[in-house]
Amino acid sequence: MTMFAALAALVMGVPLTLVITPLFYVVTLVIAQIINYFSPLSPEFWDTVHQLAKLALAVGDYFFNHKPIDPQALGIGIALVLVPGMVITLVLWLGLMALFRRGGVGGALASVKAREPNHHDLKELQLANVVEEMAIAAGLPAPRVMLVDSPGANAAAIGTSPADARIVVSRRLLDDLNRDELQGVIGHLVASIGNGDLHIAFTVTSVFETGGLLITLINSPFGPQARKTLWRIVRYLFSRPASDEARAAEAEAVAALLTRNLDTGENDDVDRLLDQTSKKSLWRKFLTLVFFPLVFTNLAIKLTLWFFSFVLLGPCMALLWRTRRYLADASAVQLTRYPDGLANALRDLSADNTAIPGGAWAAHLFVINPKGDTSLGQLQPTPNQVRQAIEAWESAGQAEGSAAVAALPQSPGPEEFARFRTEIVSAQRAAMQGEPQAIARLVAFAKVMSGGEAEDLFTQMPAPADVAAALHGDRAAIARLQALKPNRRSEPKKESGGLQSESMMSFHPALKRRLKRLARMGAHISLGAPKKKSPAAILIVAIFSLILAPLMLAMVSMMLLLIGMMIMLNLLMLAMWLAAIQAVFTLLAHH
Repeated sequence: MTMFAALAALVMGVPLTLVITPLFYVVTLVIAQIINYFSPLSPEFWDTVHQLAKLALAVGDYFFNHKPIDPQALGIGIALVLVPGMVITLVLWLGLMALFRRGGVGGALASVKAREPNHHDLKELQLANVVEEMAIAAGLPAPRVMLVDSPGANAAAIGTSPADARIVVSRRLLDDLNRDELQGVIGHLVASIGNGDLHIAFTVTSVFETGGLLITLINSPFGPQARKTLWRIVRYLFSRPASDEARAAEAEAVAALLTRNLDTGENDDVDRLLDQTSKKSLWRKFLTLVFFPLVFTNLAIKLTLWFFSFVLLGPCMALLWRTRRYLADASAVQLTRYPDGLANALRDLSADNTAIPGGAWAAHLFVINPKGDTSLGQLQPTPNQVRQAIEAWESAGQAEGSAAVAALPQSPGPEEFARFRTEIVSAQRAAMQGEPQAIARLVAFAKVMSGGEAEDLFTQMPAPADVAAALHGDRAAIARLQALKPNRRSEPKKESGGLQSESMMSFHPALKRRLKRLARMGAHISLGAPKKKSPAAILIVAIFSLILAPLMLAMVSMMLLLIGMMIMLNLLMLAMWLAAIQAVFTLLAHH
């Protein structure tokens, strides 16, 4: 899988270098022309340039006109086309890896608002003990433990190596799992650290961030956003922050900017330049026309990166990462000697909320996909989850200063659960009628279940009386209903999707497959009898496959053809641009 992913990266790099290399030669020759105008260069330099131009024409005739060429000259020509772009990309990639490795993981922890565990809390103290226990079993230094107060139940291992590894656990996960299940989850994370997954994830992330840096470099002549990103990189490279936390936070901010520049849906400097061209002066339009070859190069790079990363490189990396998750599961069983712990934890978490605010950039590092998993179907809540919901509902109905809610049994019976559901439905009906106590109780219940971070949706509910009055033209009621509209300007900025946004395939294997593998390792977990598909269903799937497969193949072929056409047009525009610049300098030299 590693070799296959490396081959995919190489295949993506070939069309990318076909775009970068001509731009490199053009920029080099423009700089040479400027230097030559003020201080003439040696004739040997220009002879070399002419020889390279003749070689390029000969190679082009070989591929497009099928004219014969010496094999040695063909090899040199291909090398001259591929090597500069490959060297530039490799240098940028190695530089980014060194740059972000120096930053550490403090900025990543800040983005999810992680905190130190409270050793006066028995659950959090138990977590620290379990982490140390699993680290000793794996022969690793104990990772630092951080807690996240979020409504989702999930956990992740972040860092670049076992030396700076951090285990991030949401506080709700401690409440939802017992000790054996928690040990299985922590065993998975510690095994992932010991297996070298952090280094793999860091390397893969840097590959995609290098694509963002390439786009940033091309965008820099056209707008302030790219120049600000480059300035932040330079400032981070040469500055000495006051603390490690400040340095890590700056590194995380730079990485987020590069990843956002790679997002094709993000409105970057070139997009804004093209949108505002009609509103600019004649001089600005002229400059836009002059630098249009660079704009076209930018579009070619973005299209190439998007297609090959989303369709080829991203899925290959996702498949590779899935094998790492299977390996971490197997290693966790080896460390805990109890496969039921991890299997039960995965099954319980699949029926729970697993989203972590601010953690989309590291979605692939979490034990469970933060977006959820539906491979097990609609599962019933676990007894522990039912007990927590009933306790939260009872505490939400208690008046301030009243006695504490009576403790429920560990596994509430059907009567308690039925009463809980009936009361929820009654409170919702009362809230729809505008009853303040019902609204207040539902709001308190939602805050408890969401860790205090949910919006007060019930307070945004329109009152039925206002709706009826608005239908009769009451302007005051209409104004009150309009005031309930959310303020778009106050919405948070788009969060970086991380590696998952660069692949059409999920980085997380289906929980059902993970549980099947754990069952073969000895886990006592029932997944139910496999559903047998009817012959009609099989026939429908086969017909759709026969129809969709050629369509998908045709779409991929058309996209490859479009990329090839853009590369050729890019070569043509750069050649025309270079010829025009050469003519200008020749005219200046004669005068």
